[in-house]
Amino acid sequence: MVYLIMVNAILIVEDDRKIARIVKVYIEGEGFKAVIAETGKQAIDFALEERPSLVILDLMLPDMSGEEVCQEMREIGDFPILMVTAKSSEEERVAGFALGADDYIVKPFSPRELVARVKAVLKRAGRTEGPVARTISFNKGLLTVDSRSFEVRKGGVIVPLTPTEFKIILVLAGSPGRVFTRGDLVESALGYQFEGYERSIDAHIKNIRYKLEDDPKNPLFVLTVYGVGYKFAGMIDD
Repeated sequence: MVYLIMVNAILIVEDDRKIARIVKVYIEGEGFKAVIAETGKQAIDFALEERPSLVILDLMLPDMSGEEVCQEMREIGDFPILMVTAKSSEEERVAGFALGADDYIVKPFSPRELVARVKAVLKRAGRTEGPVARTISFNKGLLTVDSRSFEVRKGGVIVPLTPTEFKIILVLAGSPGRVFTRGDLVESALGYQFEGYERSIDAHIKNIRYKLEDDPKNPLFVLTVYGVGYKFAGMIDD
C-alpha cells in the first residue's frame, strides 16, 4: 500500500551518501517526498525554510553532533524526530529521548523497519482520535488540551511539546486521576516495546514537567505514583 498523505518532505540527515540514497528510495517508494541533508547546518537551514513532516537524524555528522542538531530542531518546530545511530546502549537511547526524540533505531538497520517506524511515528503525530475529545480545560482554564490542533496551552500560551510528549499528555489528561504504568504509556504513546522502555518514559515525563510546570520538582499536573507510574492531577472545568 502506498501512503500519499504528507505535504512537506521527510528530511534525511545522513552524511553517508550510500545509506542516505537507500533510505530515500525506500521512503519515496511509500509515496513520501524525501530530502537529504549531509550536514547538521544543511538540515537546520532546510528546517527553517520548509518545516519537515519528520526528520530522520543520524547522530554522527561531520560538522556538529546529532544531539546538537536535535536541540536546534526542537527550537524550530514540533515535527517528529527519529534518531539513527550506531550507539546501542540504554543510556544513549534514554539521552536521545531526553533531547526530544520520538523514536530511535540502531545501525545497522533494515530499511523496511525504518520505513515502518517512520509510518508509526507519523501516525502517532497525526492522530486526532484519543481519550481527549476536541478541547478540554483544567484548573479554571489554566491548562487546555486540544486534540484537533495538537496544542497544549498554559495560561493561554502554547507549551512547545514534541508529538510524543503531546500524546503522553493526551493519554494522561484523558483520564484524570487514573494511574498509568510506564508500560501503559509506552503502548499508548510510543506504540512499541524495547529494552529500557521504562526509563525512556521517565525522560519524556521529565521533559513535559520542565515545559509544563512552574516548579518541575513539585508538579501540579503530572504526578508520580511511586512504584507504579504516573497520573494527571488537573481538575476538569465544568
